[in-house]
Amino acid sequence: MESYIFLGLGANFCFALATIIFTHFSNKVSSEWMNCAKASIAFVCFLFFILSFEKFYAISNFAVALFFISGFIGLGVGDIFLLKSFSILGPGRTLMLFGFQPVFLGLMGKVLFNQEMEIGKIISILFFICCLITLSFESFRKDKSWGAKGMAIALLGMSLDSVGVLLTRHAFDLSPGMSAMQGNLYRCLGAISVFVIMSFFRPLNFFTTFKSFTVKEKSFTIFGSILGTFLSLSLYLRALQTAHLGTLSGINITGTLFSSLFESIFLKRKPTLSLFVALGFFLCGMWALIYF
Repeated sequence: MESYIFLGLGANFCFALATIIFTHFSNKVSSEWMNCAKASIAFVCFLFFILSFEKFYAISNFAVALFFISGFIGLGVGDIFLLKSFSILGPGRTLMLFGFQPVFLGLMGKVLFNQEMEIGKIISILFFICCLITLSFESFRKDKSWGAKGMAIALLGMSLDSVGVLLTRHAFDLSPGMSAMQGNLYRCLGAISVFVIMSFFRPLNFFTTFKSFTVKEKSFTIFGSILGTFLSLSLYLRALQTAHLGTLSGINITGTLFSSLFESIFLKRKPTLSLFVALGFFLCGMWALIYF
């Protein structure tokens, strides 16, 4: 088995576990505040790691700009929608909708790199549509709402994250000798800049809010940020340096499974029949995407 598969699995496990913490503090404070916290804490961790164990690798200004912009779009703006969707749909259902990412990357590959859409991707689209309809029906039965707002937010977050992935991979191609840690540092800096800009229009009160937390809440905030951003991104970008984009994004199926499991354990939410049916469509779509 290729090493990037293990890296991808590890990244999804760390992020799925951290989503429980991200969801809690997104509901308690806001998705913007939680995203700012995880990006800032991860930035400190990446900087400390590089200064302690690595040396800065010289790359072009264009490559730095690509990493920065990818972080601004994906980790900054994209993750605001992602965490907002966590609070509306829940982590498991949100990450299930990220199954559309391989299709999105395939379409972007065709537009940008003139890559053909394989039959497997076309078939997977049909299964993903069935998955989307099933999740909407479950939401309608629960609170007489199709959950269109939450799904639209999740899909928007997925699209922005995918753009960030494409830019990051291109930046790595331009800088083959650079470590994933340094790439993550520039991406986190791009994400933090989103909240610096936002603070001019609506103050996040980042430090005031953090100081108001109990010791336990502060510990969970730091732990979740290290697990779900520092460790997860360290593994994911290491895999992204060499992996096939479509295959790596397909591995994200494990994020859905891990997240649904952690929701059931920590939040004591019993999985519904509709969720299992949607997961079945999702698995069929991923099977068609990988093996056709």
